[in-house]
Amino acid sequence: MKLEFDALTDIGRVRANNEDAVVIDAAHGLAVLADGMGGYNAGEVASAMAVATISSELAHWLERAADAACVQDVLRAAEICVGSANRKIFDAANANRNWASMGTTLVMAVAHGSALVVGHVGDSRAYRWRSGMLAQLTRDHSVLQEQIEAGLITSEEAICANWSLITRALGVEDTVLLDAQEVPMEPGDVYLLCSDGLTDMLGDADIAAVLQRPQPLGELSRRLIDMANEAGGRDNVSVALIRANQVF
Repeated sequence: MKLEFDALTDIGRVRANNEDAVVIDAAHGLAVLADGMGGYNAGEVASAMAVATISSELAHWLERAADAACVQDVLRAAEICVGSANRKIFDAANANRNWASMGTTLVMAVAHGSALVVGHVGDSRAYRWRSGMLAQLTRDHSVLQEQIEAGLITSEEAICANWSLITRALGVEDTVLLDAQEVPMEPGDVYLLCSDGLTDMLGDADIAAVLQRPQPLGELSRRLIDMANEAGGRDNVSVALIRANQVF
């Protein structure tokens, strides 16, 4: 399959700075998106470190090993690169008091043959649009998600909540666990990686209505950002899109 990529990030309507970061490396079939947190603009530092470290180190590994690698090798390489980014952020936070307690969520995807390896930490999400159906591929590492699974609140009540406390992030501890999975691709699939600045503003039906459009990915990215801002734009919002096309 031939893959198309696009990405866009926006400050939103409320925040004074953009703590999101996103990198697309189409040559290596790679997309990395991070949503930073921390005072003194440290969220910007953490998210930038995450996407730069992971994209650079994983691209280097793919150049050397991808041809002979299986999906499990790619999964393991992603874990190692995320661990490296986590350690760099953690060490930087402990070395500079202005960056104390900084961290970042993460969602990433790397293509390998007809599969997409998807990984995440925190509440940045990955979705798949296929044959008229939108599916969330990731499970938030958040208190709200834990409350849903415990039956304490409903999904509808969680959508209405105006707070979110994540339970896992890069840079907060000296190690971090990446949730990663293999996702088989089919022609026509559209994959969305996004920060919670999108999903806090838009529901699944809103997102699906955009992804179903047979338009260039750049137009879809712009429309998602615009809709999030029109709905209030309470946070920075970032998206990365991947479309799988059949090669004849």
